[in-house]
Amino acid sequence: QVQLVESGGGSVQAGGSLRLSCAASGRTFSDYTMGWFRQAPGKERDFVASISWSGGRTYYADSVKGRFTISRDNAKNTVYLQMNSLKPEDTGVYYCAAAGIRRLFDHTGGFSYWGMGTQVTVSS
Repeated sequence: QVQLVESGGGSVQAGGSLRLSCAASGRTFSDYTMGWFRQAPGKERDFVASISWSGGRTYYADSVKGRFTISRDNAKNTVYLQMNSLKPEDTGVYYCAAAGIRRLFDHTGGFSYWGMGTQVTVSS
């Protein structure tokens, strides 16, 4: 069973930075695309970023491009989201996601497994 556990959320002021981590277990981590999504209060869950199984390809939502960086360490079974220049509109619960099909990079789709989420709050 795939398990994803996020950490690193918290409260920061606008302009600040946070680094989220997601530890994965239950299958061969290095064979699957990983992603981050977020959900603001009262809104649907939105795509933030994704990274291919090898880390060679990444994809970002326009709203975070140039500010957020997704990366992974396959030796540690962990994916990261470095968030810089945070804005109040980045506030929400951030979810780690794992693809369901081996070695498929579908940018924003194909995610079958989800973590419980970690709260990020950015104040102005």
